[in-house]
Amino acid sequence: MALPEHASDPAMPLLWALRDGLHLTGTKFGCGVAACGACTVHVDGQAARACVTPLGSVQGKAITTIEALGSAEHPHALQLAWLAEQVPQCGYCQSGMLMAAAALLAKNPKPTDADIDAAMTNLCRCGTYPRVRRAIQQAAALGGGKR
Repeated sequence: MALPEHASDPAMPLLWALRDGLHLTGTKFGCGVAACGACTVHVDGQAARACVTPLGSVQGKAITTIEALGSAEHPHALQLAWLAEQVPQCGYCQSGMLMAAAALLAKNPKPTDADIDAAMTNLCRCGTYPRVRRAIQQAAALGGGKR
């Protein structure tokens, strides 16, 4: 993804370039200190917290947001599992949760519960963590998170 021209300040957080410059609003602002995970995106395939990732550190790297994870016509296995397990409650943290889960499955297509617990450090005030774990296991069973 090409970053907007006005995003020339290398210290600008990636989150604001995505939301304000590219109008990709699926990535959410939660805390601004990399604690909650609502802003999780992929940088070269690795989960990263966009609220504290300076633009200067991602120049020339592949950035993937929730908008590219799947579509209504071709949903990602995680999106299908999220719905089947009724993970979303308020929905605010879900894009970050899905991106963290997708990074996990890309790295480890058959994670154990311990692997999931270690990788999923995002916060959800609705408390759907058991559903998240089940959804990740379900997506893994559907092919390791591939579309």
